[in-house]
Amino acid sequence: MEKIDLSSLTLESLTEAVQAFGLPSFRGGQIYRWLARGVSSFDEMSDLSKDLREKLNQTCTLATVEQAACSRSSDGTKKYLFRLADGNHVETVLMRYEHGNSVCISSQVGCNMGCRFCASTLKGRVRNLTAGEMLAQITYINRTDPVSHVVVMGVGEPLDNYDNLVTFIRNLTSPKGFGMSQRHISVSTCGLVPKIDRLAAENLQITLSVSLHAPDNETRNLLMPINRTYPVEELLAACDRYLAATGRRISYEYIMINGVNDTPDHARLLARRLKGKLAHVNLIPMNHVDERDFQPSTPDRIRRFSSLLSEQGINVTCRRKLGKDIDASCGQLRARFEREHKN
Repeated sequence: MEKIDLSSLTLESLTEAVQAFGLPSFRGGQIYRWLARGVSSFDEMSDLSKDLREKLNQTCTLATVEQAACSRSSDGTKKYLFRLADGNHVETVLMRYEHGNSVCISSQVGCNMGCRFCASTLKGRVRNLTAGEMLAQITYINRTDPVSHVVVMGVGEPLDNYDNLVTFIRNLTSPKGFGMSQRHISVSTCGLVPKIDRLAAENLQITLSVSLHAPDNETRNLLMPINRTYPVEELLAACDRYLAATGRRISYEYIMINGVNDTPDHARLLARRLKGKLAHVNLIPMNHVDERDFQPSTPDRIRRFSSLLSEQGINVTCRRKLGKDIDASCGQLRARFEREHKN
């Protein structure tokens, strides 16, 4: 009989599961609180009887992560490589800001989206992460570095793992669980339009971060295969619907790639696309990936691009380049680790 992963259930579902074992409903709340603390086994749940813990060990399981490697940057950034129970690996990054510690988590092992500037798509998607595995990345780091913000922007396309993503968000933000504010969570997508519309109906107050990376279909087709299914016009229309439903400002992520998407014409078209919208553009200096042909934009080109947007009234910032002295780009640490441990 397959064991039930209690760490991937909502409080309501967990309570129903323990009641099905003949236990009182309050046991569900006890277990749920322990999960928010990041326990890795039922034996750590000290307010449960020994007999109950044994029963849970026999019938249930918990998602856990084990640290396989950790790269530390001189700026305080830490990039973790976590080993999952099945031997797969995912990356998680701790970034330090004045407002607190932000953790960027992965939502899949690998990715099928095929973005041509990204290391995490090189071998495709292996599988989705469970809601418990997403939460475990945070609770592991939270033991030593208190986590105040979360971005689901690591390896994988979060909206391609939709049900597990939403369960994870509800567990992370439950007052009876980890208790993080929804407004401290950002979810990134390369542009799965139907899933954006579905997310808009979830009544969540998270920030939607859209990986735009080009304002025109010709350039975006070159960089992101998803654009051939959901072109720029359809994607921006979905973002407008999301804003109308939630009232939440959209963040548009834009990786600066030298000579590809960083010309003045690209900046002017992007400004026209976003003029009058409740939007923020986050320019991201590209991290070079050995397996890819693209090169990062020069600082001068980034400054010029940013100035052109600002002149048109577009809210724009340039992301501080963290972790530049470690394997900073999504998928790089996992790829290097697997190469080194191939035999």
